[in-house]
This record gives sequence, C-alpha cells and structure tokens, in this order.
Amino acid sequence: MTARQHDSTVRQRLGRIDEARVDSTSEAEIQRHKAMDELAARDDAIAFVRGVRSKLGLSQREFSEATDIPLNSIRNWEQGKRGPTGAAKTLYRLLNARPDVLEGLRVARLD
Repeated sequence: MTARQHDSTVRQRLGRIDEARVDSTSEAEIQRHKAMDELAARDDAIAFVRGVRSKLGLSQREFSEATDIPLNSIRNWEQGKRGPTGAAKTLYRLLNARPDVLEGLRVARLD
C-alpha cells in the first residue's frame, strides 16, 4: 500500500473533518452546541420513558402500581426533571424489549 493509499484509507475511516472550521469554533459556540446536545439527550430520555409506558398502554398511576415505582418519580422522569437510574433504568429497557415481563411483575406483587 502506498502512502497516498494509506492516507486515503485513514481519511475514510475518520470521516471528513473540516479542520479550519473546527479551529475557528469559539468557546461560546462550543458551549452552545454542548447545551443543545444535552437538551436533545434529555428529550430522547423523556420520549423513551413515556414511550415504554405508552407501549404498555398504562397511565402513569397504573405503571407506578405495576412496577412499584413511586408515581412522583415517574412524573419527574417524564417531565425531564430527572431521569431513571440503576434498576429503574434497567427495568425500562427490559419492559421495552419484553413487554410481557410486566405480567410477571403483577403476579409477583400478588404473592
């Protein structure tokens, strides 16, 4: 492989970067982009937790009762005030992939 072919291969793997544009980006622009990215991530998280609950066809209260998650936590997550962490986050991912697991949770609560 020639040096030119190698450079071309490296550029293809890295993608196209406009180094002049990157170098000319101000600190204020970087902070603005960071804030926009954080808002987009928050909106994605809100859509995910709402989507899982909607997929199950439950109100917030019903979801709270079925999962034993405090209603206020669910409301805070769906309003973007906070996001689920730890076990709650795992539960959401599990219920998204396997909605049938919810019935097992309901049965377990009755025992």
